Amino acid sequence: MPLETPARIVRALVSRGYNAEREAVTLIAGSDDPGNTLARVVETVPDDALRITADHVREVLASAPAADPSGTASQSAAASDPSVSGAVSGDSTTHAGQNTPSEAKGSPTGRNTDQSVRSLDIANDMTGQSTGTGEYDDFVKVFRDRYAKLSKMLRGRVNHRPTKALSNMSGGEDAELIGLVDDVRSTKSGHWIIDLEDTTGTFPCLVMKDKGIASYVDDLLLDECIAVEGTLSGDGGILFVDSMHFPDVPRSYRPNTADRHVQAALISDVHVGSQEFMADAWNRFAEWLHTEEAEHIEYLLIAGDMVEGVGIYPNQDEELDVIDIYDQYEVFSEHLKSVPGDIDIVMIPGNHDAVRLAEPQPGFDDELRDIMSVHDAQITSNPSMVTLEGVKILMYHGVSLDEVIAELPSEKASYDEPHKAMYQLLKKRHVAPQFGGHTRLAPEELDYLVMEDVPDIFHTGHVHKLGWGKYHNVLAVNSGCWQAQTDFQKSVNIDPDSGYAPIVDLDTLNMTVRKFS
Repeated sequence: MPLETPARIVRALVSRGYNAEREAVTLIAGSDDPGNTLARVVETVPDDALRITADHVREVLASAPAADPSGTASQSAAASDPSVSGAVSGDSTTHAGQNTPSEAKGSPTGRNTDQSVRSLDIANDMTGQSTGTGEYDDFVKVFRDRYAKLSKMLRGRVNHRPTKALSNMSGGEDAELIGLVDDVRSTKSGHWIIDLEDTTGTFPCLVMKDKGIASYVDDLLLDECIAVEGTLSGDGGILFVDSMHFPDVPRSYRPNTADRHVQAALISDVHVGSQEFMADAWNRFAEWLHTEEAEHIEYLLIAGDMVEGVGIYPNQDEELDVIDIYDQYEVFSEHLKSVPGDIDIVMIPGNHDAVRLAEPQPGFDDELRDIMSVHDAQITSNPSMVTLEGVKILMYHGVSLDEVIAELPSEKASYDEPHKAMYQLLKKRHVAPQFGGHTRLAPEELDYLVMEDVPDIFHTGHVHKLGWGKYHNVLAVNSGCWQAQTDFQKSVNIDPDSGYAPIVDLDTLNMTVRKFS
């Protein structure tokens, strides 16, 4: 195997039970004979070392013998493409608070590194596709696209007539309408009036308080798309609603699964740079990934907030361990190096990351991508649909969960059960329906926040609470965080679930949760 790329050098080191500093990998790749250099580095590394350092590589390069014309050393180091990663010695652990075993140099876990059997595709990445300028026409375009996509999902359930056509109909006729929720208000009698807007205008719809569908009104968010059926009033000026429909995930939905036993770890909200970043828990997690117990984990998905950021909330600087934002990403990258190099990593940004706050959030700029280039991690926008071996995983950081939890009844959405708030987004087929509230939304020509395809797994973070469940056979997972409670969180009564790693079997969509704090 030629070692012309850093990724292959990382895999070769991992197969021998080592991680390596980014600079060390760069030095090996830049040497005259990378294969020979790697072989001599492994041969001379101290017995108790688990990580190859740049200083060690420099020592090897400084003491390099004359080049061997036969290339024997290079051939021995590059004879084959490694297919396994480093393993651990001793007993493995599955429970919180127990010590994870140390990595055993050169003992393979059996993780399958054959890229021909792996499959990773990313859709809906809007990085580099932003067209919005903030002009009025941009907002019109994004809402027209939202309406077009969501109304298409509902047209099979109702015979939609535009609001302009309804205005010309006679009183007492049956009518059906699809529209975005423009306003919801109650009457003096306790009934509900919902103004629905389509591309031709707005029409009022009345939901009587004694109707079974009255409970649906509590679930509504402004700007979401719904369909209603009913009868026009005598003067034709209002629609009396008999039934209400949401885009929703079909109850008959059957999720996709992988053809082999392979796992993905779903995490979020690492918050490197915070004084409360749980480095010890992260290290236990990374060490565990090197064990035989984790040999089937071939993918790591990180749903935003890699770092704590700067200026996110009042007096944040008093809680920072690393002040400079670029230094925070450098430290995060160092922690990422402890993850086995043969695990494919996908990352999206969050509201603490150094990208625009308005959603959809494009992936990081080139400077930050260079800093976070460890293991050739794939960086995409927030949100993005990531398909692993046929399993569709919608990754969304989750800022709109604050909105959903604030607006809906506690039994429908709460911080203690964040997956229930995720159910509401699945029901609405949009990750951030309400415009103008807590969630900043960017006007684009396309609405990248619509769930055009039903995901098999919906993965979020942001709220620092662990929760999971299934909604119409879609697995919804909020993966907690890697940050202990900050003073700011105390002030707003956030008690985080820290140091958890949900592990999903992609062949069955069964999930286990491991705690490392």
